[in-house]
Amino acid sequence: MSKILFVVTGADHWTLADGTEHPTGFWAEEAVAPYQAFKAAGHEIVVATPGGVVPTVDQASLAPEVNGGKEGADKVATTLAEIAEFLSPVKLEEVDLAEYAAVFYPGGHGPMEDLAVSAESGRLLAAALETGMPLGVVCHGPAALLAATKEDGSNAFAGYELTGFTNVEETQAGFADKAKWLLQDRLVAAGADFKEGEAWAPKVVVDRNLVTGQNPASSAPLAEELLKKLA
Repeated sequence: MSKILFVVTGADHWTLADGTEHPTGFWAEEAVAPYQAFKAAGHEIVVATPGGVVPTVDQASLAPEVNGGKEGADKVATTLAEIAEFLSPVKLEEVDLAEYAAVFYPGGHGPMEDLAVSAESGRLLAAALETGMPLGVVCHGPAALLAATKEDGSNAFAGYELTGFTNVEETQAGFADKAKWLLQDRLVAAGADFKEGEAWAPKVVVDRNLVTGQNPASSAPLAEELLKKLA
């Protein structure tokens, strides 16, 4: 079967408006659920991070309260620990997009720190979009779209219908008044046609080859949509 590229944040913190560093990384469910779906469908997964650093999981994403209880939390943590690809990522800078059939970006606050300003990631996203390659991005992952600019300086995703972690969700998570900027605001300012669903409920938006999910609950449905495009 084909190879799917997981582009994962290499950040282990998110710098807040007051300069403090909030510990973060990638969100466990947003990586685990799509990984399991893609593997079950027979696809090979390659993880890439900026500089090839081993990605850090946001410890908050392993808590029982966000995994339906202790059993769910233990299951996610155990599954994640068994995914070898996350322990030996390739360097994002050395990725040859032609080797892959699809690209997927999980979230967590980490992408707000590094991928949002990564020119290398931005070029990869713009190239995937232009070639028509299936591209899945979930929750805070769409922060990476902000770095995807065209030669004229406009954003490559301007005019696309998409979603991501909303201002309402960021407020309810307790970070809206602490953040330097909010993802929904930045995506709208970049020209995206942002589609906001009910807070914390699954919402997936498909526009051409782009598939976006609003929040952690959207990661599994997003994976299903991406698999349809690969079928």
